[in-house]
Amino acid sequence: MKQALFVPVAGLLAGLLFASPWAAAQVAGTTTTVGVSVTESTQAASGWSVKKTLMGKQVVSSSGAKIGKIEDLIISPDRNVSYVIVGAGGFIGIGRHDVAVPVSQIQNQNGKLVMAGATKESLKALPSFVYTDDSAMRSTFMARTEADMTRSRNDVIALEKKGSTLTGETKTKWEQQMMTVQTDLKGAEAKLTEMKAAASARWREFEAGMNTASTRLRQSIDKAST
Repeated sequence: MKQALFVPVAGLLAGLLFASPWAAAQVAGTTTTVGVSVTESTQAASGWSVKKTLMGKQVVSSSGAKIGKIEDLIISPDRNVSYVIVGAGGFIGIGRHDVAVPVSQIQNQNGKLVMAGATKESLKALPSFVYTDDSAMRSTFMARTEADMTRSRNDVIALEKKGSTLTGETKTKWEQQMMTVQTDLKGAEAKLTEMKAAASARWREFEAGMNTASTRLRQSIDKAST
């Protein structure tokens, strides 16, 4: 899984680029530290392929002016992309100035990523995006992953008990599904062990693989449960 978004002013930020300079100023003075996770998966964001359509791509204004490239993605608890991190420093002329922009405000128009209504003033008024402490993010990710694995192990035990009551073709189908579950469980356990054994500073190198293994395991468990 990916990290949750923490923005106390998320509701206000969602309409910020269309708001007046006064409204933007109200948000500029608030907490801007956000817990995020960077992904290179192909999760859907408004029906797009994130990897092909968002990461590293240039964002332009309604007039076609280059605002900046999408540097990172923020993943919400439901695993959808909720915000994109845009490097807008060059556009507003103040050096580096990364801002979090709701993905709903990025429109795909004829292959171009357009941030309608964006101006230098509105972007400059946005607070600079700040990552949370990396060690804290690792701890959060590890705790959530451990909880997911515990849940999966318990679900596998429950499935094994269920299998003892089955017979005939139903039993055969269950056995085939459980072979997949056990394979995926071993794979996820191996990824977790590998991540734990690595130096703390390298945890991001294993994040995507761990997420993929956890998701695959959950899918096979859900399939075997039906």
